[in-house]
Amino acid sequence: MSARAEAGTGEDPGAAAARLTGRPVTRRRPLSAMLTEVTLDGGQAVMVKRGDDPGAVEAEAAGLRWLADAGTVRVPAVHGHDRHWLVTDQVPVGRPSARAAARFGRDLAALHAVGAPAFGAPPPDGPTDAYIGMAPMRNVTGTDWPRWYAEHRVLPYLRRAVDEGTVRHGEAELIERACDRLPELAGPAEPPARLHGDLWNGNVLWGADGQAWLIDPAAHGGHRETDLAMLHLFGCPHLDQVLDGYQEVAPLAEGWADRVGLHQLFPLLVHTVLFGRGYAGQAVTVARAALAR
Repeated sequence: MSARAEAGTGEDPGAAAARLTGRPVTRRRPLSAMLTEVTLDGGQAVMVKRGDDPGAVEAEAAGLRWLADAGTVRVPAVHGHDRHWLVTDQVPVGRPSARAAARFGRDLAALHAVGAPAFGAPPPDGPTDAYIGMAPMRNVTGTDWPRWYAEHRVLPYLRRAVDEGTVRHGEAELIERACDRLPELAGPAEPPARLHGDLWNGNVLWGADGQAWLIDPAAHGGHRETDLAMLHLFGCPHLDQVLDGYQEVAPLAEGWADRVGLHQLFPLLVHTVLFGRGYAGQAVTVARAALAR
């Protein structure tokens, strides 16, 4: 491998795909600044994604493999990666259906049940310093979910938002008080689940094969209700059928619907850091509702 290729400097997505797969490229179709659809010799289509943040590509590739190893949900196969480029299968896109949603719910329940070594555990070959979207996410492990969730998923983003002036000090105090009450609000203790970790609707692809496929994970060990709460937060086609399928396989603990907001604090504060004050108001509303319980 040349020094130029290793550094990823000046290399285009087609050249990266050819190098990482060992196959000539016949076509390139840019989809965004970071994502390109590439056709390999023989007609196979792959997605080529560039990530320049340290460890971002490594974390995503490890997450995809960890989810695939569970043999439950469908994820694109990883064909190659280095520090800057990730090459995966392209998923031909279809339309969501109630049947696919119910199956997705069952498969997601099975994924969660495979488990993880601890809350915060990264995939076996994944870095401790990972990402959720464009935000850094540190995978520090713990055994007590309420304490781990507060210390390593809520408060780091809250502190950054306060430092950047996106969340006011009085609002931060409300969220901190909600975190203090997590032990009594979190419901029955559950073992660490194997999470996708960034399960909003945009990371669920409804394939032409009639299945739901998951992309762009921020995979780690966590509480299974967190994945479901993120599906609620940004909407998901046929969400009722997803939940019905999930509960067929692994019924949720009593009161789970009342805990959705608590599990949304994490993604809401991530979005506050990334996109601004609009999400801060939602986080404060969730915290206020928790304190009223």
